[in-house]
Amino acid sequence: MRSLLSRFRYQIALFLAVLGPGFITAVVDNDSGGIYTYSAAGAKYGYLPLWTLLPITVVLIITQEMCSRMGAVTGKGLSDLIREEFGLRITFLMMTLLVLANFTNVVAEFAGIASSLELFHISRYISVPLSAVGVWFLVVKGNYRSVEKIFLFACVFYVTYIISGFLVKPDWKEAAIYSVKPVLMLDGGYIYMLIGMVGTTIAPWMQFYLQSAVVEKGVSAKEYAASRIEVVVGCIMTNVIAFFIVVACAGAIYSVAPRDIQDAKEAALGLKPFGEYAFLLFSAGLFNASIFAACILPLSTAYSVCEGLGFEAGVNKRIREAPAFYFLYTLLIVAGAGVILIPGFPLVKMILLSQVLNGVLLPFVLIFMVILINKADLMGEWVNPKWFNFTTWVTVAIMIGLTLALVGISVRGMP
Repeated sequence: MRSLLSRFRYQIALFLAVLGPGFITAVVDNDSGGIYTYSAAGAKYGYLPLWTLLPITVVLIITQEMCSRMGAVTGKGLSDLIREEFGLRITFLMMTLLVLANFTNVVAEFAGIASSLELFHISRYISVPLSAVGVWFLVVKGNYRSVEKIFLFACVFYVTYIISGFLVKPDWKEAAIYSVKPVLMLDGGYIYMLIGMVGTTIAPWMQFYLQSAVVEKGVSAKEYAASRIEVVVGCIMTNVIAFFIVVACAGAIYSVAPRDIQDAKEAALGLKPFGEYAFLLFSAGLFNASIFAACILPLSTAYSVCEGLGFEAGVNKRIREAPAFYFLYTLLIVAGAGVILIPGFPLVKMILLSQVLNGVLLPFVLIFMVILINKADLMGEWVNPKWFNFTTWVTVAIMIGLTLALVGISVRGMP
């Protein structure tokens, strides 16, 4: 009995020791772009899109688990492995596409910060510059351990969306039915929304960031079992939050008057008739998610590009030790915040476009991942099980199919 208790304590201690990369990466995926995408899906299509969350959760777990495993076994980041195995030219092309997609995501985060604080009558010309400075100092003046603790604390605030969902009092029976009942429509807007939902939940940046974070935290193959649990818990949590965002907007907006919403701020205002607390919690959650992701996304991009091109990278390094890493991190924050301050900039289109770009880029990232993780000389006994490979290739085929369908519908001029 004592031996069993000691083993249990050891496993708990080991889990807490590796807690961070997987949980943070998954939960921060519910950023301002994600919140807007889920809100827009619920406001326009009600409970219909909920069925997508179950397969998306399975694919998210598999992709995150693969990255965590590669990081623990090889001790190298994903972009580092792509460069070593496929060459600098392909890596440079991949990094260029990733920077483009991630920059639109960074803009979306600062748009979320501006929108959430405008609900409390704070001008974006005050909130965005102050937030950008705060985000920059948090990472540049901290180290991995201190930054990770702050990020883990920020994860707690996502519970606001769960509470908001209950306060709206949606049709739980209908939500339960459409959570398991697939609904497909040959409609450009619906397909665009599906690609956006996959892209915002299984974003390419996540794979690069998670593997780099696992490496920097020092998780090895010995601690990998505990790291796997952390990844699974984080993935389930992120889609539970997504479920409640869709449900809240389906109950508050779709059930009253289905429509296209212009931003996540409008989703928050849609909850106001259901009580001040529902509105305030949704708004506070939007700010927390936006500023949280505004830290992670530039960080992820800087990690990926510097690793892929052979530059020093890491929060534990000082500016003089990793100048390219901190330069790119700073540039993304300054440029992303600066775009928000341009009068008349189409923020809503940029936010949804950022999520669709994620969905379009995702298949290519997954192809590199599944090839790398099946290399026996690289992974040894840790290569992929067959059903992981099958699920990944099916996901690649579906995402490419959805993208081609969207292009075809757009060319034909269907609504």
